[in-house]
Amino acid sequence: MLEMLAAAAPEAAAAAPAVASKLHVGLAAIGSALGVGIIGMKAAEATGRNPDAAGDIRTQAIIFAALAEGVVFIAIFLG
Repeated sequence: MLEMLAAAAPEAAAAAPAVASKLHVGLAAIGSALGVGIIGMKAAEATGRNPDAAGDIRTQAIIFAALAEGVVFIAIFLG
């Protein structure tokens, strides 16, 4: 078992910089997904409290969700 790990160590060491260079994209995607989920949750709560303002709430939710998703695109293009 240790021989297999020792044989794979050079390949793993060679792949480590590639994985580390894309780690920021994954973290940005996780953060963006959480942000969009929270935006949707709060927009649904606000619409439930005040149905007459549903159009304004929806517009603001779409704008803020787009801004949250923009973080992922910036991370992709920088990486």
